[in-house]
Amino acid sequence: MSTRTGTRAGSRTGPGPRDRLLEAAQRLTYQQGVGVGVDTLLKEANVARRSLYEHFGGKDGLIAEVLRRSAGEDAAAYVRTMSAAGDDPRERLLAVFAELARVVAKPDFRGCRYLAADLALADPDHPGHAVTRAYREQVTGLFEVELVSLGHPRPARAATQLLILIDGALALAATRPETDPIEAARELTEKILSEAP
Repeated sequence: MSTRTGTRAGSRTGPGPRDRLLEAAQRLTYQQGVGVGVDTLLKEANVARRSLYEHFGGKDGLIAEVLRRSAGEDAAAYVRTMSAAGDDPRERLLAVFAELARVVAKPDFRGCRYLAADLALADPDHPGHAVTRAYREQVTGLFEVELVSLGHPRPARAATQLLILIDGALALAATRPETDPIEAARELTEKILSEAP
């Protein structure tokens, strides 16, 4: 959930150049940020420079596709987490924070991929920004559905508040983990949910 690191290809001879580039970029941009050099990406993926341009049109296209791929995986993780929590919308929403607590405890946790990308991509027209916006809208939409089911008086606003709490908690978990930000965000979420009748 907002922390997908990607998986290392099991064999350099299996996946094609496009998949190898995606896997390498998904892993390295999470570990090192979207500013990771093209040469580093190409070396890690073991592909020629022309493959980058043939498949993605350049580094910007690769970054956008990595974000799109990660967003699909992370949105699906939210759905799985909430579905596993049962039918009660309150428990489904709180389950998100239990899962985030597990995510941030992993040794390879580096914060929120999407927030980091938005801050690092200085060009407001970079295609990656459209991907991160769409991802946040999708996650907020998932929350809003649960809040409507809960009977919250302001489901859209509350869904936005939950996303703010998650973004902030992930940022603090990367920079000040000793503050236990996920639990703090969960407690604030309880207050938001208590507005429902």
